[in-house]
Amino acid sequence: MSNRISAPSAHDVARIAGVSQAAVSRAFTPGASIAKATREKVFRAAESLGYRPNLIARSLIKGESGIVGVVIGNPMSPTSMSALDALSALLSAAGKHILVFTADGSSAVDVHVEDLLRYRVDAVLLLTTIVSTTLAERCQAEGVPIISFNRPPRGSKFFASVTGDNRGGAKCTAEHLLQQGYRRFGLIAGYSESSTSRDRESGFTSFLVSQGLPQPEREVGHYKREGALLAARKLLARKPRPDALFCANDHMALAAIDVARYEFGLEIGRDVGIAGFDNIDEASWPGYELTTYSLPVETMIEKVVAMLLTRTPRKSPGHTTVEGHFIPRNSTRRTRK
Repeated sequence: MSNRISAPSAHDVARIAGVSQAAVSRAFTPGASIAKATREKVFRAAESLGYRPNLIARSLIKGESGIVGVVIGNPMSPTSMSALDALSALLSAAGKHILVFTADGSSAVDVHVEDLLRYRVDAVLLLTTIVSTTLAERCQAEGVPIISFNRPPRGSKFFASVTGDNRGGAKCTAEHLLQQGYRRFGLIAGYSESSTSRDRESGFTSFLVSQGLPQPEREVGHYKREGALLAARKLLARKPRPDALFCANDHMALAAIDVARYEFGLEIGRDVGIAGFDNIDEASWPGYELTTYSLPVETMIEKVVAMLLTRTPRKSPGHTTVEGHFIPRNSTRRTRK
């Protein structure tokens, strides 16, 4: 026989506070209309009883869980962490919650999205990763919208996306490097299957070719420091050596600077220019002063949350591009002021 004491109910709180059960429900619903004095009375009664609203029961009544499922493709990415922080703050302010999974590889993403559907999440946000078309179709059939952050779903009509201007930012970088007098270019790409990396590579390479220059020497760094160290060594050991490197993100660009400076004895800026993408905090450190293109993470997440709260992706999935801005620093300046 169970000795468990039943938890206090909303009815108990209403009786102690001297209000209706509807008033208790409104008190615990963010944004609901209720007098301040009534809300405080309800909260005092709830605290005295140890009452907590049953979110599962409320979700069954409303047909919404209030939970947004998030799958992160690269949990070590500073950009992903910044996006997750901004998302958590904005959704919390709206009375929503997040359930986070990390994935390594496309097959793992599908598995995690399957799990999120079992939790009856209201929507799924993919941070720097992608889901299969088959599962995207299923989500749409079940009325669960999907939004992709910084990876446009090419040709897919089943989910929306919000990305930075990856092609435009890379083009700005190529223009700047040419203006600084660099002429032999190397490129460190991210993942070959990453549309973000492909767009940045395409924007950079296309501009150089349009100016009559050959395509840059290319290595893949897999968006990781270890991969970027190896890629930078290969590029800087070539004859003739590239006099400028463009990296698909800042994390790899910082690794390339370390290789150029400490393994090849090169002066950053004068001997070799190095540029990245994203504008992570470390990019502005005095030891790096990395030229980069900012990814407007907070603005992008604001647009994601607006879609989630208005259910826009469920009605009309589409692609939104948010422009950042180019930030030249000493890592690509051939002369010092």
